[in-house]
Amino acid sequence: MRHMVVVIPARDEQALVARCLSSVIAAGRYLRSRHPAIGVSIVLVADDCTDDTSLIARGFDDVSVIDIDAGNVGIARATGVHAALAAVSAPTSEVWIANTDADSVVPRRWLVEQLRQARRGADLVVGTVRPEFADLTEEQVRAWSARRTAAPNGHVHGANLGVGADVYLAAGGFEPIAEHEDVGLAERCVRVGATMVATARCEVTTSGRPVGRTPGGYARYLTTDLLADPAL
Repeated sequence: MRHMVVVIPARDEQALVARCLSSVIAAGRYLRSRHPAIGVSIVLVADDCTDDTSLIARGFDDVSVIDIDAGNVGIARATGVHAALAAVSAPTSEVWIANTDADSVVPRRWLVEQLRQARRGADLVVGTVRPEFADLTEEQVRAWSARRTAAPNGHVHGANLGVGADVYLAAGGFEPIAEHEDVGLAERCVRVGATMVATARCEVTTSGRPVGRTPGGYARYLTTDLLADPAL
């Protein structure tokens, strides 16, 4: 692996985007401290933003910002990946695509762990996520904690997803759909023969807000599906 790109879609995330980018930059610098020969690039796609998300992101020297008006997370992710790969000289077989969301915070070892898994033979890395407990009610915290297991659950989250660039392209990339583009990509990667690894070693913290950017995203899970679980 010669280069790692990080792609982040964002829509009206002025309150959280700086925190996200700071964590991704820190993860990139930590990777470079451990593996100086590996390049890192970060692309944020500000999609149909009506606030200062793009302006804030442009204040980070290590981040490339693309403005689009699709209002579609699948298009936003695909746009970011396309731009990132076009700017990298390494062959796609030596490029890794790490994905997160603008309302999330990645751990310092996030990219190091994805690189480790890639070097061990993973084509697709599916990581766990944890909500910000400060955003949740006590009932939500209890319900989430009751369902929490020590082992990775294999659920696909765009906030913590990594894939080899050659596999990504073979699978057709992110589809232009408004939600579940991450799940669709993972399923198609497996169908083209990708080796998938689920891990809890690089857990990402994501917003626990009650209203998300898509109807069926993580916010719905926390506010509706989680509390409706009959096992609880």
